Amino acid sequence: MASGWARDDAVQEQIDSTVEDAVMRARRAMHQGVSAEFCEECGEAIPQARRVALPGVQFCLQCQAERDKQQAATLYNRRGSKDSQLR
Repeated sequence: MASGWARDDAVQEQIDSTVEDAVMRARRAMHQGVSAEFCEECGEAIPQARRVALPGVQFCLQCQAERDKQQAATLYNRRGSKDSQLR
């Protein structure tokens, strides 16, 4: 399937690498410990149900959503793109 100087499994390796990076990022993002009663970003109270559901949570739902959106914009597998590997 691959052509040029790339090995036949280069595309699959890139896919596997991207998935592995995403799993590691998710594991690092998992909260542990005691949940905050108030959001570290805006100071609003964090609902009890959220603190129970996510041990170690530090942000309210709105602030966490904004942080996730900003982080998603920076996600990129820097090991190279499919095109660079297939040349």
